[in-house]
Amino acid sequence: MARKALKLGLLIPQEGPAGIWSPSCEASALLAVAELNTGGGMLGREVDLVVANTGCTSWSAAEAVSSMIDLDRVEGVVALVTSAARQAVIDAVDGRVPLIYTPQFEGDEHNPGVVAIGETAIELLKPSTSWLMEEKRASRFFLVGNDYLWPQRSMPRARRLIANAGGSVVGEAMVPFGVIDHERLLKQIARARPDVVAMWLLGHEAVIFNRAFVDHGLDRKILRFSTAIEETILLGIGAHCTENLYVASGYFSNIRSRNNDAFLDRYHHYFGISPPPANSFGESIYEGFHCLSGLSEAAGSLHSKDLRDKVGRAAQSHTARGVERQFLAGTQHPVHIAAADGHEFRLIAMR
Repeated sequence: MARKALKLGLLIPQEGPAGIWSPSCEASALLAVAELNTGGGMLGREVDLVVANTGCTSWSAAEAVSSMIDLDRVEGVVALVTSAARQAVIDAVDGRVPLIYTPQFEGDEHNPGVVAIGETAIELLKPSTSWLMEEKRASRFFLVGNDYLWPQRSMPRARRLIANAGGSVVGEAMVPFGVIDHERLLKQIARARPDVVAMWLLGHEAVIFNRAFVDHGLDRKILRFSTAIEETILLGIGAHCTENLYVASGYFSNIRSRNNDAFLDRYHHYFGISPPPANSFGESIYEGFHCLSGLSEAAGSLHSKDLRDKVGRAAQSHTARGVERQFLAGTQHPVHIAAADGHEFRLIAMR
């Protein structure tokens, strides 16, 4: 008799500013689950995928993950949620099933029931700040972020890195969600005369701000830098709005490597020639499912504590990042720095 399928949950925002990543995240999850099942499933059981929408609040995210555990009976959750909702989701899960948290984030996540696989603010900012100051002779920075946890904790880290490197922060602004008119902020930036505007804007919020930045003519004389602009947002911003825009990330879809070439071949074979754009947020979901599989196979269970004990010690069968032939689940990859070039990224450095 066949064993009962193992249900795994995918928790993602399908609305709000972060909803722009939903199609890529769901496609990446479907591919990962298909690969797991082709390889025999997880712990000898076929994997079924359950998808839940976080909504736009911490409360709705907690409700969504609780429903997956209590009603759908998922035995593990891979989650891409905002930093503002992360603690509510962790509290709702309460260690009942393993939780793989996939996106880049501010850092300082120490809950024993969570495996965070995304790059932290320091991991992304340290090499990219040095590169901007060394290669672009930037010394004056203006920091812009949406008014919530990720920017609130990342911007002070950026401030310290810039100061330690001999630079200065000439202005800061926290932007509420939903702002359409950025004229006052853009005038403030122009008066401050920064070399670089560093941005922590969530999803579609980055599209609106960057379009306005270009409409005001600031892109010709001020560099822009982000750790959260990827291929989907770049399409939204538009090819004419990418001059002097730089991004740091653990993944870009045009990285040429054995790992990424194999991932893209499978991605396009599974979804055809026009799938949702491969990007760092979707790829993090793909890696999240393979991370969970690698940890659980090494531990022989899905108990959160058993999985935590295997982080950095268990092999992960698939990843699109890095160059290692065999990657250890839950460990970090190199950071790439790229320049936006129309609708694509031009890779510049790896640190």
